[in-house]
Amino acid sequence: MSIGELSSRSGASPRMLRYYEQQGLLDPVRADNGYRRYRSDAVTTVAQIRGLLDAGLPTDTIRTILPCAHGSEPTIDPCPEILASLTHERRRLDERIRHLSASRDTLDRYLTATHQALRQE
Repeated sequence: MSIGELSSRSGASPRMLRYYEQQGLLDPVRADNGYRRYRSDAVTTVAQIRGLLDAGLPTDTIRTILPCAHGSEPTIDPCPEILASLTHERRRLDERIRHLSASRDTLDRYLTATHQALRQE
C-alpha cells in the first residue's frame, strides 16, 4: 500500500510515517518509481508504535520491542532482550512521576499561599 493509503488507514500523517521510517520503526520497500510501498500489516505496526509512544517510550526502545510485539493489543513474544529495556523505561517513568508529583506539591503550596494572601487583603 502507498504512504497515503497507510496514512488513511492508520490515522498517522504521511510526515509521521516518514519519521517512523527514519527512526527505523517502519521498513517500506521502494517501488521502481521510488515510491514507498508498505506491507498490509503496517497498519498494525503503526498502531503499536503510537501506543508505545503514548506510553512514553522513546523510539530507540520501541525499535527493540517491535520485533517481539504482535497484534494491536500488547501481546509480546518472549524476547529476553526487551525485558531490560522495559524495566529501564518503567524506572524512568517512575522517576518522572516522582518529579512531577514534587512539582505539583510545590505549585499547591504557592496556590495555598496566594489564596491566603488574597483573603487577608
